[in-house]
Amino acid sequence: MRPRLAALTAAILIAAVGCTSEEAGKAVGADQGQSPSQQANEPSMGGEPSSAPQAVDPKQIAGIRHKEFRGAVHAAPGQRVAYEESPPFGGAHDQVWAGCNGAVYTKAVRNEHMVHSLEHGAVWIAYNPDMLEQQAIDQLAARVTNRPYTVMSPYPGLDQPISLQSWGFQLKVSDPQDPRIDQFITALRQNQATTPEPGAPCDPHPEFDQDDPPPFEASPPGKDAMPESG
Repeated sequence: MRPRLAALTAAILIAAVGCTSEEAGKAVGADQGQSPSQQANEPSMGGEPSSAPQAVDPKQIAGIRHKEFRGAVHAAPGQRVAYEESPPFGGAHDQVWAGCNGAVYTKAVRNEHMVHSLEHGAVWIAYNPDMLEQQAIDQLAARVTNRPYTVMSPYPGLDQPISLQSWGFQLKVSDPQDPRIDQFITALRQNQATTPEPGAPCDPHPEFDQDDPPPFEASPPGKDAMPESG
């Protein structure tokens, strides 16, 4: 009886070892990745790239400028700010923001209101009306009309035909069909990482008349102007 018992015990042990090895193999496969059918759907090295949208790093857009600004710095009502950039793309600003939910202004708007809109996450397209034909202006307006957190206005004296601003970023281009325009808008409109106040409203402030906005002031700020940095 003892030899038969020993043989039976040995058989059970061999089967157990086989099962354990198979389960271990499955566990290793699970640790290394997905099931074989799922792995077959993954792109191989050197294969076609994934079709999933990729995050855009705005600093990688050719020609873009970046500057750090402190948010939530308000000038007194009506006070000028001595901006160092033209157009400005950050810094101290009026407490009243400009309407920026798809607003296309036909007249230049006061800087201090537009910068506040940038703080809320808007992208501002400024253009020199003396450098662009109406067809080009219409092409730019098509990117803005009825688009939330997007605003456009003429900017007299601009050194390039077109300048795009978001908080802390600026890109100047000459062609309204330049692909970098869309790259800029996609990367920086309501960008949670670069906007001081993401989600803040872009509907006009109650004290801002979108149909008759405060006019652009081209003259240099006087001695009572607030520094850009606050």
